[in-house]
Amino acid sequence: MVSPLAALRDGLARHGALAAAVIGLPFAHAAHAADDASQTLAPVVVTSTRAPQPLADSIPQTSVFDEQDIADANASDALGLVALAPGVQITRNGGPGANSGLYIRGAASSQSLVLIDGVRVESASLGAAQLSQLMLDQIGRVEVVNGNVSALYGSNAIGGVVQIFTKEGEPHPPRFNFEAEYGSYHTQRQSAGVNGALDKDGRTTFSVNVSREKTDGFTSIDPNIAPSANPNANGYLNESVAATLRHKFSDKWDAGVRFLQSNGVNSFDDAYGLPADINETHDRVRSASVFANGRITDSWTTHFTIAQGQDRSNIEQNGVYTSRFNSENRQYTWQNDVRLSDAHKLLFGYEHLDQTLDSDQFDAPDRHVNSVFAGYVGRIGASELQANLRHDQYSDFGGANSYYLGYAYNFDAHWRASASYAASFRAPSFDDLYYPMSGNPSIQPERSHSVEAALQYASNALGVARVTLFQTRYSNLIDYVSDGGFYYVAQNVGRAKVQGIEGSWAGHLGATDVRAGVTFQNPVDETNNEDLTRRARHFATLTAHRTIGRWRVGGEWIVSGERHDYDSTLGGYGIVNLSARYDISKSWYVTARIDNLFDKDYELAYSYNTPRRGAYITLGWHPS
Repeated sequence: MVSPLAALRDGLARHGALAAAVIGLPFAHAAHAADDASQTLAPVVVTSTRAPQPLADSIPQTSVFDEQDIADANASDALGLVALAPGVQITRNGGPGANSGLYIRGAASSQSLVLIDGVRVESASLGAAQLSQLMLDQIGRVEVVNGNVSALYGSNAIGGVVQIFTKEGEPHPPRFNFEAEYGSYHTQRQSAGVNGALDKDGRTTFSVNVSREKTDGFTSIDPNIAPSANPNANGYLNESVAATLRHKFSDKWDAGVRFLQSNGVNSFDDAYGLPADINETHDRVRSASVFANGRITDSWTTHFTIAQGQDRSNIEQNGVYTSRFNSENRQYTWQNDVRLSDAHKLLFGYEHLDQTLDSDQFDAPDRHVNSVFAGYVGRIGASELQANLRHDQYSDFGGANSYYLGYAYNFDAHWRASASYAASFRAPSFDDLYYPMSGNPSIQPERSHSVEAALQYASNALGVARVTLFQTRYSNLIDYVSDGGFYYVAQNVGRAKVQGIEGSWAGHLGATDVRAGVTFQNPVDETNNEDLTRRARHFATLTAHRTIGRWRVGGEWIVSGERHDYDSTLGGYGIVNLSARYDISKSWYVTARIDNLFDKDYELAYSYNTPRRGAYITLGWHPS
């Protein structure tokens, strides 16, 4: 097996310019940073500890996309946005709204957790969430944590966590905004929103955002590989709404509601169907929650949340529904944050989760999970500590423990080194347990152990740059093994290891906002001694945006090496996206973007097409 350092050396030879931009430039400019990084570095993140913390203080690798980053991105959905984070790869079985995959540091979609405002929205059937159904018009912020944090959130968080935050209301008079877009593949998008306060003193704030996107799309599957599939273009329609309402009762207590729903209709091709078949999936992702936050004492804050997450997927063939998979996650959370001193903080809490599946393909008993968790974050001199422990008790297989231990040492105001060790698990999905002929009610959770070490530079002038060595070992992996006849049955027989080196930088070069990431890894299926499916050994992203007078211009470069995809090998690729925005006035603006500038033909999944060069123009208005 090639070592991570050898992979890094070979990769630098092939992609030296990009790797230097990611790893070298911030450090080369460190001597010129005049500010003191002991000041709090914006932004503040919550996902890496379950409590507010400056980004530069986070021991787990964390990326943040704020409203400006979202506006700059060429992507229209959450999947395309998080693909710009370091250590993240994605797959799509065609165009917008198609089945997709998310891989964080080589972990599978079911081993990476997706939350919307803290609410689980994964399918109980598959164990993964539909990021491709979540439009950016409803999203105010995204945090991506790389690495094993099951001790914070329980099952699925082996590779990391993607947390999506809907737009919040602000304490000002109501302000409206809208956008209208038209572009390639007859793509049409309209969005509108209103944000503000319902009273003069700003105690009651709200936000409502709606959007509709429709595209004719393109043929999702390559007819040369699947000649029996329908060769017509595969379109997509998405209608989404998000709303928040918060009331501040006093300086100590506030409460509110949050809601997001995305409905998508996606046309897809069946490689084993007939050329005249018309296939559609009708998908829905919903997150709804009621919350209350209160300060019991000056040092003790408590949080209550009652939430529901839904994932619905119904398949229709030639106008007739053929299958139904409707999942629901009902979640009850009580979390407490205790400040022992300015340098030492505790958290502890209880969580209850009910998971149900309504399907016409098989019956599955409801799942009930009771969880307790605790954590500590502290600073002793130049040292920082993070410790988390969690126990999850499942109704279908028993208990599982997770823990996280992290340590960081600050050499000075800018430089620090960190290391962590974590143990976690992934609960079997309902498909793994109960699907006819292949499910196995006796299987146990997948297990993993992760270790990482990092060196970080942070300053207000340049942002945060980091190099991380990581390794995760997987055991008890759920593989499907032949029963000696026609069927393959779920068994805990798999082993895998992913080790690598990851570089990241989010910050500035003068007036240019830069985000970059590069990963060299060995994602190995140790059971079969081959690369894990659809994981590249090296990949990178680079984005840069700059404001020049009334203009804001920028671009994205996304690069990947070849990937193993079952019996095939997907070639490497590099694509460039460009965007430009011009402020016509203080309220009106126009944005133009070009995706896949050089019209590259590439695959994210074997036999499935990707969009060729496309151009899009947007007219928008917001309050001056």
